[in-house]
Amino acid sequence: MRINGEDYTGSPGMTIQQLLQQRGHDPQRVAVEKNGQIVPRARFAEEELHADDVLEIVQFVGGG
Repeated sequence: MRINGEDYTGSPGMTIQQLLQQRGHDPQRVAVEKNGQIVPRARFAEEELHADDVLEIVQFVGGG
């Protein structure tokens, strides 16, 4: 799979939630696009990933 333009090898059947935890992301502070479609946060725990998936993970950053 590819994440933010880089190759990544994940476990077969891993969910987006598991991937985010593994990579140290707070699921409440990111948006995830899978194969060109935004994945609703409510589906992170059930959305399985596959070897040919392309993901974009965007971290929300606050400031002022």
